[in-house]
Amino acid sequence: MSSPVPELEALRLRTRDFIRNVVIPAEPGPDVRLSEELRATLMAAAKDVGVFAPHAPREYGGQGVPIEHWSAVFQEAGYSPIGPSVLNCMAPDEGNMHMLGLIATEAQKERYLAPLASGAVRSCFAMTEPHPGAGSDPDALRTEAVKVEGGWVINGHKRFISGAEVAGFAIVMARNEAGEGVPAGATMLLVDMDNPGIRIGEQIHAIDRAIAGGHPHVHFEDCFVTDDAVLGAPGEGFRYAQVRLGPARLTHCMRWLGLARRSLDIVLDRIDEREIFGHRIAELGIAQDMIAQSVIDIETSDAIIAKTAALLERDPKAGSAMSSIAKVHCSEAVFRVIDRAIQLCGGDGVTDRLPLASYMNEVRPFRIYDGSNETHKWAISRRASSRRRTEVAAGAARMDIVAGAAS
Repeated sequence: MSSPVPELEALRLRTRDFIRNVVIPAEPGPDVRLSEELRATLMAAAKDVGVFAPHAPREYGGQGVPIEHWSAVFQEAGYSPIGPSVLNCMAPDEGNMHMLGLIATEAQKERYLAPLASGAVRSCFAMTEPHPGAGSDPDALRTEAVKVEGGWVINGHKRFISGAEVAGFAIVMARNEAGEGVPAGATMLLVDMDNPGIRIGEQIHAIDRAIAGGHPHVHFEDCFVTDDAVLGAPGEGFRYAQVRLGPARLTHCMRWLGLARRSLDIVLDRIDEREIFGHRIAELGIAQDMIAQSVIDIETSDAIIAKTAALLERDPKAGSAMSSIAKVHCSEAVFRVIDRAIQLCGGDGVTDRLPLASYMNEVRPFRIYDGSNETHKWAISRRASSRRRTEVAAGAARMDIVAGAAS
């Protein structure tokens, strides 16, 4: 997990020290949300030691780490479930910062990115909708943005909008009709949460606690925004969504892999001290197999994250496709690591004497968040079939025909 770049390795080690010696002793109990007061105190400490916002540009108070080197630092942050929030690299803010940095105008960066990167405000990404609206299928988007004189009017109903209750602004995905110089499609709009056309509705009580502001319904009712609220170009929202969603899937993998590493450390410490039937648990073959499988899950996840991060930097479209593979593999591997840790810790594993059960609550939703794993597997399969058909059409030999066999 170490970085080959000395400056970045120094940052990783500072982050490791900060998380383990400052953040972990301050963690609230299992399933208890981090208070805003404690977060502010810890954020100030993170800024003092130079580990705050590792991904954000230096001009906005971050550490300026390029995406291909995020993983090592994000994993260290994720070793504590509150670490990413303290370091301001938690979803949905981290993904919104990344997209704003790539797409926003200079005025939008000053108004939205600067306070978000500093930790002065939070944000949300308003895309998911109640059925039959957009969920795993963004083409089902039903929220509409209609062009009017001087701006846009948004109407629609969103649900599961993570962080909405504490957000200062939202990035809203809305469908638009074709207009003068604007293709039909989707448009992203920056909307302040105090806009009178926004109403936060029913809170959805999910099993995870790491994302502040919950996952409520959000209603847009004749919500007017001026033309300068458009993020990027009108009608190009679906394309911009991939700019955000590919890296956002991967950073979830990074953070939760840090929590998997901590779960493995917890169980290694436990089985090295506990005895059963006259032997340390660590000496038993079945325990050794479970530990080995967890190490394999962690290391393969680490490798696929590194490959995907490098690809996102070099070829964002291919990297976004690879992020689907990383998301499926890592979300399932991290779950297995924590599940094995619970099993090996016995009764304490499912109680609040250890934090493992709360970790399970945090990582289980990831197999649904950012597109269900089943949706990603469908897309992965379609891409594989399409690639192979193209190769065969271009003259590649079919591999299902045995050479020399009679026709």
